[in-house]
Amino acid sequence: MDKFKVIIVEDDKLELKGTQQILQTEVPEAEIIGTAQGESDFWKLLREGQPDLVLLDLGLGGSTTVGVDICRQLRTRYADMKILVFTGEILNERLWIDVLGAGADGIILKTGNLLQRDDIVQVMHGRHLVFNEPFLEKVMARFRKVVCKEQASVDAFLEYEIDEYDERFLRHLALGYTKDMIAGLRQMPFSTKSLEKRQVDLTNRLFPERERSGVNAVRLVVRAIQLHIIDPDNLVADEQ
Repeated sequence: MDKFKVIIVEDDKLELKGTQQILQTEVPEAEIIGTAQGESDFWKLLREGQPDLVLLDLGLGGSTTVGVDICRQLRTRYADMKILVFTGEILNERLWIDVLGAGADGIILKTGNLLQRDDIVQVMHGRHLVFNEPFLEKVMARFRKVVCKEQASVDAFLEYEIDEYDERFLRHLALGYTKDMIAGLRQMPFSTKSLEKRQVDLTNRLFPERERSGVNAVRLVVRAIQLHIIDPDNLVADEQ
């Protein structure tokens, strides 16, 4: 790998020292041309010399948004500059999404194996979405959860013979629609009386015989959520 210039943006002196040592030991090609503890220091450094890579912390001066703003401005002004986030924000997943959306080339969490030579090499060679193992472990945990949830929904649709009208009916009940309101939807070619029969039919399909007595719309919706037939995080009404 050819030599390249780096600016480190880090407001914790111990963290900064550790990062410098990692680069000096593991990445001798990296020339640290400056370090900044905050936004104003960073922009001043940038006027003095443009780096090839910015190693950027997110939590600067107690704010988690400064790092995202720096990343966004850098990506707008210097399209080819490499930006690798090196952060201790290990629980703020929304912040990860924000900084990736702002144009960061990757995120390295300050936990586990910390910063590795391979991370730097990949970024400098033009690879995007460079993450270390702790980050990937968290992403995979979320991925497994989503896939399992989707599969549970597919299985429930098959097991309980749910069609698109069943799903639409249950979803709108969950949104607080009355049967009269649901019957008025463009995608529901059923009368209110037909929907009442559908509710009884769904009750018979979703509940064991001993539990069917007294099931109202609320209990039916709760059961549909429990069986992953409808997703409480994705309840969107159809066009009327």
